[in-house]
Amino acid sequence: MIKQNVFIIKLNSLYEIFDEIKENLYFKIFNFENEDNFIKASNLDTKNCLVISETKKKLLENKNLTEKNILNINIFPTNLERLLELINIRLIKLRFNYQSKVNIKDYELDLNSKFFSKNNLILKLTEKEVQIILYLNNYETMKNILDLQKNIWGYKPEMETHTVETHIYRLRKKISDKFNDKNFILSEKNGYFINKIKLI
Repeated sequence: MIKQNVFIIKLNSLYEIFDEIKENLYFKIFNFENEDNFIKASNLDTKNCLVISETKKKLLENKNLTEKNILNINIFPTNLERLLELINIRLIKLRFNYQSKVNIKDYELDLNSKFFSKNNLILKLTEKEVQIILYLNNYETMKNILDLQKNIWGYKPEMETHTVETHIYRLRKKISDKFNDKNFILSEKNGYFINKIKLI
């Protein structure tokens, strides 16, 4: 998977923290002293990136950036684990925002209409179901319930694990009923993954 770019502006301490753990990050990091230096750096690929900054008004002068590309941090330090989760979710959404249709196995997922289709059969999905499919499809490894809680639901300590299980169960049933495919999302030891082997 090609790493997306995360540009950090006027938050040197945050950049230094990320630089220490960069081998473990799913994104590439770049540091800028101020907004002007970032805007002047014309060689940057900013279409599918995330910018972390204390302000956003000046950043929106860059025509390739929208509100979706900017993550405001008004107070730092913040909880690093939660920040990494927010960045991860934003990057996943941004990656797919530049595609209206995503091919997953032998299905097509239309992100605008939330239609999941195959062989002229169409299934309407909820926003949460789309997020689940995109998130699972983004990884080659199985994702456990806690991981889904954190990255799809923005984990709250009081949240019960059956919330995830119920959503996955309903999604699997919808896909099975519509497409007669009981193996699209597979489970193993309280974890889930998309079976990416195409059917012949």
